[in-house]
Amino acid sequence: MRQIAIIGSGPAGYYTAEAAQKLWGDAVRIDIFDSLPVPYGLIRFGVAPDHQSIKGVYRRYEATSLSSNVRFVGNVTIGRDVSIGELQELYDAVVLATGAPHDKKTGIAGEDLGNVFGSAAFVGWYNGHPGFASLDPDVAIGDAVVIGNGNVALDVVRILAKTRAEFHGSDIVNHALDLLDRSRIGKITVLGRRGPHQIAMTPKELGELGHLERANPRVDFADLPPDSEDAALEPGQRKSVTLLRGFAAIPEADRAGKTIDVDFDFFAAPRTILGEAGRVTGVEIERTRLEDGKAVGTGETYTIPAQLVVICIGYQTSPIPDVPFDERNGRFANDEGRISPGLYCVGWARRGPTGTIGTNRPDGFAVIEKIAADIGGGAGKPGGQGFDALAAARDLAVVAFDDWRKIDEAEVKRARDGAPREKFVAIEDMIAAAKS
Repeated sequence: MRQIAIIGSGPAGYYTAEAAQKLWGDAVRIDIFDSLPVPYGLIRFGVAPDHQSIKGVYRRYEATSLSSNVRFVGNVTIGRDVSIGELQELYDAVVLATGAPHDKKTGIAGEDLGNVFGSAAFVGWYNGHPGFASLDPDVAIGDAVVIGNGNVALDVVRILAKTRAEFHGSDIVNHALDLLDRSRIGKITVLGRRGPHQIAMTPKELGELGHLERANPRVDFADLPPDSEDAALEPGQRKSVTLLRGFAAIPEADRAGKTIDVDFDFFAAPRTILGEAGRVTGVEIERTRLEDGKAVGTGETYTIPAQLVVICIGYQTSPIPDVPFDERNGRFANDEGRISPGLYCVGWARRGPTGTIGTNRPDGFAVIEKIAADIGGGAGKPGGQGFDALAAARDLAVVAFDDWRKIDEAEVKRARDGAPREKFVAIEDMIAAAKS
C-alpha cells in the first residue's frame, strides 16, 4: 500500500490526490494536510468573492475528500506541529502543494507605509482569511492606487468600486462589506509599467468594469498602439485590448452619474511611495517606454495623490524548515517537481504563481508519475496510522473533513440575505463549530 502526504488543500493538492487515485486506485492512501481548519485554499481565500461560479470547482475536490482512501487533515502546521522529516518517515512520498500565499516584495521605497498593502493581504482581508481579517484598511478616502496589470489588480479595483447591492450573491465577509459600504474613494489609478499590449488581464474580468454601477473606466488614447498592431495578439489578449479601446472611446455624456474614476495609467513605473506621519500620501512615478518588450525609464517623473495603495505584482511560496528554497523565484528549489528523495512539490509551490486553477491538474498528474517511478510498489510505511499516533502524543487538535462539513453548515446558516455563507474569520470559531 502506497502512503502519500500532500501538504496544502488547494487546487494543486486536490488534483494531485485525484491523480494518485486514478493511477493506483485502492492501492494508495492519501492524507491532505492544511494549516487551517478549512480546505480548498485559493478557492476559498483567493478567488474573488463575487466570482461564485469559479468557486464551484470545490465540488470536485469535495468528491475526492469523500473517497474512502483520502483524508483531510486540517489545523496542522507543517514545520511547527510536525516536521517534514517526520512526515518522510511516515509516508512513501510527501508532496508540497502549499501554493504561493504571501506577497512578493517590490523593493519600492515606502511600501511599508501605513495603508499600503500587498494583494495577498488585501484579498485575504475581504475573503475572510484568518491571517488578514484584522487588516482594517482605511477606505474612507479620495484616491487609491492599484499597482499591477493582471486579474488580481482587476479584482481589487472591482471590489473597491462596487456598491453594496452589487455584492448580492457573493461571499465577501461582513467586516469588509460594511467597511467598503462607507468608502469615499473617488478615483482608482491602475499603474502598469508597460503598455496595453502587455497586460495580463483577461477579457471577462476586464469587461466587468464596464458594467459596474459607479465605476468609470478611463484609458488615454495616447497610450494605445495603432489598431493594426492588435492583429498580432492572441485572441484573448486582442479582446482585452479591444475593451481598453472601448473604455477610451466612452463619450463624456455617457459617464454622467459615475462617481468612481478608474484610470488606467500605462507606461508608468512606481518609483517611490510617499508618506507623512507613517501613512501613504502619494506615489512618485517614472514614465517608461518599451525596448525589446521591456519597460525602460525615460527619466520623466510625476506624482499622483494616494491614500490607499494595493500592490498586485505577484506572490511567493512560504519557506518550510529543512526544505531547499529558491529565493529568487519565490518557490521551492526543485527539478521538475522533485526536491529530494521522497519529497516533491506541485503547482505554484513548484513553478511559481503562474497559470490558472486548471493548470494545476496536469501538474498534479505529472508529479504523481514521477512518484510512481521513484517508489514503485511502496515501502510499507505507516502513513496515516503513524501520523494519528504522533498527533495523539502531541495533543494536536486535528480537524477532519466531517468536522469541516460542520463548519460549512454553520457558515451557511450565518449568511446574510443573498449570500451563500458568512465565513468564520477566527480559527478558534472554526474549531468551535467543528466540535459542536
